[in-house]
This record gives sequence, structure tokens and C-alpha cells, in this order.
Amino acid sequence: MSSFCPSHAEIFAELDRLVPGRPFLALGQTAFWDEPMKGGLALCSRHLGFNRGFVGGVHDTDYFARHPGIKATGYVALAHNDTTTKGLWSAAGEFSSIFGSETVITRDLLRAAGSKDAKVARARPGILDAMTEAYGWRGVAFAGEDSSVIAETPMRKAGGVLIETLNWAIETTLQALPECIAADRRTKAEELQKLVCDAACEEEVGSVGEFFRRVLPGLYDWVAGQSVGVEATQTTELLRLNPETAALPRFRLLNAFLDPATRADAVRAYDEALRGSEAYTLDRFGSWAIPFDVVIPGVGRGTLRVARRGIIIATPTPVAITTKRSVQSVADLAEVLTAQFGPNCTVVGKAVSLIGMLAEEYVFVFHEGASGYLPQVQRFHQNLRAHGLQIAPSPVLRVKYHTWSTLAECNVWLKLPEPLRQPFGADELSSSSFSTRWPAVRQEQSQILAELAQLRRPLELVRYLSHKFAHSWDQLAQRYEFQNARLERLHDEIAAIRIRKAAALEQWRAHKATRAQLQNELGEHWRAAIFEKEPTEADFAERARRQEALDEAARRVRESIQDWNTLQDEQNALVASAEIREAHRQRRDLELEAELKRLKLVRQAVTVTKGLMRAERRPSAWWFPILCPDGGWLRQTVNSAEYYLEPL
Repeated sequence: MSSFCPSHAEIFAELDRLVPGRPFLALGQTAFWDEPMKGGLALCSRHLGFNRGFVGGVHDTDYFARHPGIKATGYVALAHNDTTTKGLWSAAGEFSSIFGSETVITRDLLRAAGSKDAKVARARPGILDAMTEAYGWRGVAFAGEDSSVIAETPMRKAGGVLIETLNWAIETTLQALPECIAADRRTKAEELQKLVCDAACEEEVGSVGEFFRRVLPGLYDWVAGQSVGVEATQTTELLRLNPETAALPRFRLLNAFLDPATRADAVRAYDEALRGSEAYTLDRFGSWAIPFDVVIPGVGRGTLRVARRGIIIATPTPVAITTKRSVQSVADLAEVLTAQFGPNCTVVGKAVSLIGMLAEEYVFVFHEGASGYLPQVQRFHQNLRAHGLQIAPSPVLRVKYHTWSTLAECNVWLKLPEPLRQPFGADELSSSSFSTRWPAVRQEQSQILAELAQLRRPLELVRYLSHKFAHSWDQLAQRYEFQNARLERLHDEIAAIRIRKAAALEQWRAHKATRAQLQNELGEHWRAAIFEKEPTEADFAERARRQEALDEAARRVRESIQDWNTLQDEQNALVASAEIREAHRQRRDLELEAELKRLKLVRQAVTVTKGLMRAERRPSAWWFPILCPDGGWLRQTVNSAEYYLEPL
């Protein structure tokens, strides 16, 4: 790989000024995602005359994904959607085919774009499973109560599904190529599969962590097309704590939480950094907790809690160790752990403290978009300095790729997956065309999301679809407007009947009031002129006249309520007519068609705007040799990358 961008020299020179000699560190939970892309940075650095080392590490103290809804046992590969696998998090086994990323089309995104997702789900049960699924992504998850860390996950249990899922991603990628090209590229895919199988079949490989470590150097070299010279390691090795390693700078941050003189300030700095975020403050882990976990071989991983005369490790079965004196330093902790469990315990920082541990000795290399906890990490270290604690972590080196803009170097034809066909207006197109059109397509899809968000009424949506997709939606729009007009006429007729019903009801109330008044007057006349009186003929005639008026009022009450009932029957007959029921059914069907189309448009737009952006930032490294065996795409992607430093 040659002709590296000279501007990268400025960043490397700045690192030499700030933290001379500290190696680059690329640390990830899996070998099969974006980490091997960082081999380009190592080659670039050396080409420009900087001899900083490069370490590729496996974060083998992390876990496989877990999800309570998995109806299986053992290790399984799952898609990620916002229904059946909602809440799935991925770590050790993440795979994406070309154009794929873990971009779930969440129901929040659907609703923001105006989707009536609940209504659609009632009409089409299960449709949201597929429509919210992240395109081109699978994660290996553990189905069970407790899983082991990667370092202790046996390959015999998880290796099969890991290799099967990688093969799925490779085959899905090959399917994105015309058959004549895919046949040629299969040779490169088989090289990758052989490299992986050879590493998996080594006798010394017992765990997934060891497998990832073994495959890393070969994978870096295969992606780069030359020797990268990566030094492979694991967090169980990097952060192994025993009396021989206790003095390493990587444990200085841990010491700040153990030393009585600094512990309170360190805890305060940590908790203040996390307030307002989703991460737990230390009180959530129990009394005496500090932001570090201990991984005990054969026992498990758990939060470290350091009390006055002992320590507690919250492994699945908690471990309590009583000490003769309090643990006040890393050396004390190393002595206790080694005496109890041997020299191979690992002390690993939680998400916000891990980076600071290793940044004392390494320069983390993160792709743009990686490590969502970095803002909290930066606040944590700012707080430490504010409390007078002298921790000197290296800045993080960010790498921003322009993966799709450089795809033109690949000189290959692509068969677009379903979510990209309509946005790009083609089933197949050249890599050059994809690169050229990608910015405009992304902008157009962002505009579509904004437009859909404004369409709240079904008629607005149907008219929009007719305007946007005239050839296929014109007739549907005409049908909808016809049925809508029929139903509007019905509503007008019903509104007229309701006005007449209201008038009849008002008459009924008036006649009832008149009847009540006449009844009262008849009673008063009875008491005043007839009851226990000596009534005259005139009195009886008056009573008869009053009774006749009351009877007339009662008749009018009956007639007015009859008028109201007649109008109600007329309204019921109008609403219940076969013609009207059919009009309602047709309109509901057309509204569902429109909502299904909106759902598809949102899926496409999110896959393009968010999904392709994430894939561009963190591409699976093995895409490059398979799609572009001559190395042109990788070379241009590495050379055009932007580097920048983020201080901690």
C-alpha cells in the first residue's frame, strides 16, 4: 500500500509530541467487523516514517449478546428489529454483509415519519418484524441464564454458529454481485473462509477469545494484501493483575479508587461524569463498589467492591474475601487475588473507566461513531483533573472513512438489495455510479422522511404518493378520492339528518315542557275550582278545555319523538347500506395500501440515511478484498480517511 495522504503526517507528529512511544491499540470484541481496517493506519504511519507500534486486541472479557426473548438454547444468530429482538445488544459476534449495519428502523422513527404503525400491525400481524429489521446484519447471541465471557466461551459451543454467520454474511455479499463477477470473487471469499477455519481448527484454540486472537494477524494481513505486523493480544492478557504486573501504568486509574487519599474524589469524579446518562453510577452496584470488574478464571466476571477488611466480587455466585488489612493499592489487590485464585485474574474497567486504564500506555484508534461512552469518559477525566488526580491518558485517534465515495475505485457492478433499489432507481449499477449518486440519494431520502412526517391525514398521504409515484398511484388516488367523495356526501346527508333530529328533539323538549305546564295548571284549577268546592258548569267546561289542551300537548310529544325515531331509522339505514359499507371497506383498503407504502418508504430512507452512513463509518474490513481484489478500494479508502485527535 503506497501513496499515503501526506496530511496524515501532521497527526502522527502531534502524537509523537504528546505521547511519544505509546503504541496504537485497536481493541474490539470481534475480529470480523471494522477492526482490521485499522491496519491501513499502521502501514500509513510506517510509510510516513513514524515507527509507533500497533497492537490489535480482542476484548475477550466482554460477553456475547443476550436476549430474554430467544426461543432457543445455546448460541444463535439473530437479526435485530424493534419487535421480537427489541433491546438486543451485540458484542462478540457481529456480522454485516455489504451495505449492512445494525440500524434498526425503530417504531419511534416510523412514528416520526407519520406512520400509523399500530394500525398496520393490527391489519398485518408480524409485518413490523421484517419492516423494522436492520438490513444485512446478524449478531450471535446466547440463549440461557448466564453466559461466560468470550475468554471462557468454548469454541465447541459457539464456534459453529460464528463460522455459519460469517458464511451468511459472505454469501449475502456475493449475491450483491452479478453471477459472472461473483464466481471470480468467490476465490477471495474462500481464502477468508480457509483462514478462519485454519485458526478455528488449531489444537490450542479452546475459547472464542483465543480463536479471535489467532485469526487477527492473518486477517489484518489478508485485508491489507501485505504484512501489517500487528501484535495480537487479549484484555485477559493486557489487564491481568498479579504482583508482577501491578506496577504497570495501566493500573494507575485503578489505584486512584483504592488509595484512601484519593478514593472519595475518584468516586465523585466518576459519578458526576455519568449523571444524566444511561450508565449506572456506583451506588447502583452496591456498597463499596468501584468502576472495575474482576474476571476470575472458571468463576466469572463481576463488579469489584472494596470494603475496609475485605473485598466482594459480584460474580454470578458472589465471592467474598476477608483480608487481614484493608486493600489500599493495586499491589494489595494483586496480592489478595493471586493468593486466592492464582496469577491469571483480570481487572477490567467498566465502559467509562476501561479507556482511561489502557490510554495510560496506548493510543486508542477509534473509527468515527465508535465508543458511544467517550463523552462520559472525557468528563470523567476532566473531573479527575479538577480533583487534583494526575492521570495522563493518551488522546484518542479518530479515523473517518469515506467508504462509499471511494467505492468507484472498485470497478465492479453491484446488484442492489431491496431497500436500496427504489432510492437509487436501479436494480444494478456500477460502483462508480453508486459513489457518484450516493450523496444525492442520501439527501433525497432525508427529504422524503421530512415530507412523510408532514402527512398526517390519509388523503394527504395518498395525494403525495400519487405525486411522487404518478404511474403506479394515479388510479389509486382517483379511487380514493372517489370513495372519499362518496363518504363525504354520506356525511353531509347524515349531518342534515342530525340537524333535523336535533330540531325534532328540541320540539319534543318544548312539547314536554308545555305538557308539564298544562298538567300543573290543570291540577291548580282542580284544587281552586272543583275539589271540595261547589263547581259550576262553567268550571267543568274550563276543566274540559284544559284537559283537551293537555291531550293535544301529549299528542305533540308522541309525534315529535316519533319524528326523531323515524330520522334515526333513516340514518341507520343510510349508514348500514351495502353501498356505504363497501365504500368504507374500499377506503380502508386504500388507506392500508398507502400506509404499507409509507412503511416501505421509511424503511428505505432510514436504511440509506442512517444505515449506509453507519456502514460507511465502520465497514466490515473483509468486504474490501472480496469486492475489490486488486486493493484499489481499500487503498483509496485508507488514503482519503480523515484523522483527528480527541483528548481525554
